[in-house]
Amino acid sequence: MKFSLRYIIPLSISTLILGSASCTKLDETLYDKITSDNFLQKREDVIRDFLRPFEHAFWSIQGGGLFYAQELPADQLMTPNRDGDWFDGGKYQRAHYHTWTVQDDYTSDMWKALFQGISLATNSLEDIEKVDIQKVQITEAEKADFVAELKTLRAWFNLRAFDLYRNIPLVTKVKGETVTPPQATPAETFAFIEKELKDAIPGLPLRQDLGTTGIGRWTKGGAAALLARLYLNAEVYTGQSKYAECAAVCQDIIDGKYGNYQLETIWSKPFDYDNANSSEVIYGFPATLARTHWHYSSDMYWWMAPHQAQNFFGFTDFGNMNTRYALQPGRDVDSVEYNFALGKPFIKFQRYPDDLRLKKYKNLGNSKREGMFLFGYLPYYSDPTKLVKSNRGYTIFARDQVGWFKDTPPGTKIADKESNMNHADDNSGLWVAKYPIYPSKDPNTISSAFAEIRLAEIYYSLAECKYRTGDKGSAAKLLNAVRKRNYPTGSNSLYLESGQQLSDQEMIDEWGREFLVEGRRRTDLIRWGKFNSGKWWDKEPDNSDHTKIYPIGQSVFTLTPSLQQNPGY
Repeated sequence: MKFSLRYIIPLSISTLILGSASCTKLDETLYDKITSDNFLQKREDVIRDFLRPFEHAFWSIQGGGLFYAQELPADQLMTPNRDGDWFDGGKYQRAHYHTWTVQDDYTSDMWKALFQGISLATNSLEDIEKVDIQKVQITEAEKADFVAELKTLRAWFNLRAFDLYRNIPLVTKVKGETVTPPQATPAETFAFIEKELKDAIPGLPLRQDLGTTGIGRWTKGGAAALLARLYLNAEVYTGQSKYAECAAVCQDIIDGKYGNYQLETIWSKPFDYDNANSSEVIYGFPATLARTHWHYSSDMYWWMAPHQAQNFFGFTDFGNMNTRYALQPGRDVDSVEYNFALGKPFIKFQRYPDDLRLKKYKNLGNSKREGMFLFGYLPYYSDPTKLVKSNRGYTIFARDQVGWFKDTPPGTKIADKESNMNHADDNSGLWVAKYPIYPSKDPNTISSAFAEIRLAEIYYSLAECKYRTGDKGSAAKLLNAVRKRNYPTGSNSLYLESGQQLSDQEMIDEWGREFLVEGRRRTDLIRWGKFNSGKWWDKEPDNSDHTKIYPIGQSVFTLTPSLQQNPGY
């Protein structure tokens, strides 16, 4: 069925909405006299009902703290106290040091966001399962597709909640329900998600069946990729490894069993303005400047830049950029590399110095750019004689260090040697521009789809499965299939065919390079056993591993006191 999510306006609030409390109070709230009985009268009503959860899904990639809860507690991103800015009651420091509490807003907000999505998907699923297809003029095949896609979307929400909280209720009904189901065991939740995805796959379309309207629609490939995610992390989730099952699904995806996908040959293509049609994007959310673009929000990539960086990019439609997220440092204030193995994300790129992504980001005109990082002095796009300044008045010189450098010229040592989450200035740390920010007059500015699942993830997942069996050669071949686009032809930076350079640390580093700032670093570190035991920058190993999962936030308990808190909180 070929319709696009790109131009669908979200369903009006005058219709049924399960609000933020829907995660705990599952009966429906009516804001008008429209119900599922008198709303679903024609084909367009069914399509709107089907699409209703998808806008919330796109919002949820960044809303409620769901982006930074995966990145800030890990070893790549930071939100330090910048001379008084971004302290915010210490919540970002608690995220960094793994000392969050049930009072931290995101421990509740993430739960609400995910279970609102689960409730919305379930509500639409219940509507469509009972619809009279002849009355609303849809076919049996279309109905089966809607049902399968909604089950897949619900599985995606559940998998994320499972990863963050582990002990979650399984919501399969909302109509007429007034209480939250009891929390399932991890084994029960794993089995439920697995069954939902396996049951959905036969009814889902192939990517090629949808043509250019497929972005944002769940396909066989998308559901299979979620299965691969579930299996890759199974040992963390349930104590039972499923690497063989993960490898089998990944190989089937690569072989085309679930649709036609191909790796892009240029590193930036999966993220560029035309990536809605990328052969590498297995599942994504469509975006345009005039409509929805949640990954370009201040909770994600818009505030992943220094003050006034909008003038460097030449895109000023959104107002000022800000210093919320930056890379953790690889060097101390004297520019000496730290000796810990984890973290140091920019240095990990510099290990392979011919990496094309290492260039300073630059807009080249005509919807083209180069490089992925913001470092050093940042000239204005419209007037290169002017340099970006901090809101405090000093010129930004972005560096792979954290401290109080202020207007100190680069290369000059400072007397203040302190470097930690509570001691940064506005040019501490480098910034990442993975998705392009083209100038305001560029016709394709802020129009990249968000690539939630890329084929590169399947190659890396299969490589990890091979590595864990001792087959380093196959792992290296799979990684190089993706990595070769990051280096010039004939580069010595590709892994040897024997895979002898691969180690646990190199695998962790390579996951970090390819999926930098894509909202998964916490999950990857946990799977490799480094999240609680590892050290990076000013983060010492945890005293306990209970922080592998988050606590259920206090405001959730206020609504649903029957929930059992996660161990250790």
